[in-house]
Amino acid sequence: MSSSAPRQRVCIVGAGASGMSAAYALSRHPDKFDVTVYDKEAVAGGMATSVSIDAAKYGAEYINDGVQGCSPAFANTMRMFRMLGFEPTEVGMQISFGKGDDFWTNVFPSSLTSKFQADIAKFGRALKIIKKFEIPFALIPVHAMLKIFRFSNDFGEKMVYPLVALFFGTGNQTPYISCAILERVFMDPSMKLFEYNDKSLLASIPTMLAFPKLHDCYQAWKTETASRGNVTFKFTHEVLHVVDRNAKSKAGAVQIEYRVANEGLETEPQSAHFDQIILAIDADSCLRLLGKTATFMEKRVLGNVKYLYDVTITHNDLDYMKKYYEVQYDPSRNAPTEKLPEEEREEAEKAFEFAAKNFRPLYYTMQYPEDKSKIEMSFDLTHYQPQFRGEKPAGPIDPNDTSAHRHDAQPVPPEARAAQDGGRAEQGADVRTGADPQGAPEPPLAAHVFQTIFLDRDGSSQLWTAGDIAPERKIYEKWWKQQSHRWQHYAGTVPWMMFVNGKHNTHFAGAWSVLNMHELAVTSGFAAAYRLGADYPFKGDEDCERLFKLYLALSHGARMRKEDRKGFFA
Repeated sequence: MSSSAPRQRVCIVGAGASGMSAAYALSRHPDKFDVTVYDKEAVAGGMATSVSIDAAKYGAEYINDGVQGCSPAFANTMRMFRMLGFEPTEVGMQISFGKGDDFWTNVFPSSLTSKFQADIAKFGRALKIIKKFEIPFALIPVHAMLKIFRFSNDFGEKMVYPLVALFFGTGNQTPYISCAILERVFMDPSMKLFEYNDKSLLASIPTMLAFPKLHDCYQAWKTETASRGNVTFKFTHEVLHVVDRNAKSKAGAVQIEYRVANEGLETEPQSAHFDQIILAIDADSCLRLLGKTATFMEKRVLGNVKYLYDVTITHNDLDYMKKYYEVQYDPSRNAPTEKLPEEEREEAEKAFEFAAKNFRPLYYTMQYPEDKSKIEMSFDLTHYQPQFRGEKPAGPIDPNDTSAHRHDAQPVPPEARAAQDGGRAEQGADVRTGADPQGAPEPPLAAHVFQTIFLDRDGSSQLWTAGDIAPERKIYEKWWKQQSHRWQHYAGTVPWMMFVNGKHNTHFAGAWSVLNMHELAVTSGFAAAYRLGADYPFKGDEDCERLFKLYLALSHGARMRKEDRKGFFA
């Protein structure tokens, strides 16, 4: 007489994108897994949070804080959101780099792009060489690559560094990131953000996706995951220590200690036992929890991840923005066209005409005069986030059509249904007295919400301009712990993750294992669950599978199971 195998008891620490993805994948096997998710915060989401603002002042009731949106190539993120009943909104990714004579943009040619024509053409050739010899170039930082290919110092400081900092949020560590990662965002189909152009560096205004209200999305994600009965969420529960991971006990090989901390009240430490643990938190926190149980290899690989401390100030100070950035179209910044061939001159004139009516940057960068390798970045959240133009919190999704996004054709979670209510988009409508180029009402420039990021507290705070933001214009301030994408990360951490994942009943999940992107966080969670025996949730979707297979190979040294792949090498 056969009996069913007991369910694996799995502990997940962290309810951000990676932890929630792992929990969702495991939840689809209620007969195989009994899962508990711990997070010290009160809600799911990790860095993907939403903050309430005054709709009567700014034209919307909330902003997404920390995570704004993604590239259309981020297939796993989009599929997950759509499955939950949420849809990102398309937006043109316009960028304003620098100010005055150092200004350039992807909207129209400026004097600066004319000045660097030779370097821009050489940059395309350099990308092809880096792609061909990617492995050795993975160990070469951007500042060294610029010297190898003999780019001018000004080109690196005024065009390459701001571009890289914007892509990766690397800020003042930009000169030290791997140049192979720079090549990937131009040429890798799963990570591409921009098309290269040999005249203007950036070919066009790419389409980006602005996220729906992340608080509601993650609440729906939690409800969906818990609905099958085998996943328990324990919020305001802080894991203090991993006591053991190899215990020979019927209670389970993994023992943790945790405490409940809610509204300033803390309980005494309590113990819990599991068969497996997924650490879906940053590398520093992993090592802190593992303590004396961390192996030599784990200390080397995870300890190599460097973190920096940044602060974001959300504000409504238009004077500050105009002081440090090019906020509005200024024809005096146009590139000279007199010596251009007729066809190029006509293209430039069309771009100037377009910019005069449609220049609306989402991203801004500014270099410090004292050190041009270091920058500040700002966002125009009113331009970026669709709620300021009356979009509902769920985004532009049809609530009556589940065929395209609900793989099981079941009703969406109640949080998604509430977010799909068009009435919620009316809050702040009275403030929307301006209009976007398509005529949709939006707040006028004076009512815009901006967010400025001040980077690398320990290395650059003496350069910050935060004191120039009027105190009465500040809306919200938040400190962040950000991973550095320095080249050492791709030498000492990324290629070695496969040697620590799956050892001692432990898996690691998080975008830090490769590159700080929401898509990689989601994929890392799916991969950890897959290694424990769960199905990949989006099997058969080639766009989703492409990055999943790459991540599985890179961070786990594994292929998809025989029944999940087509052919030996797939």
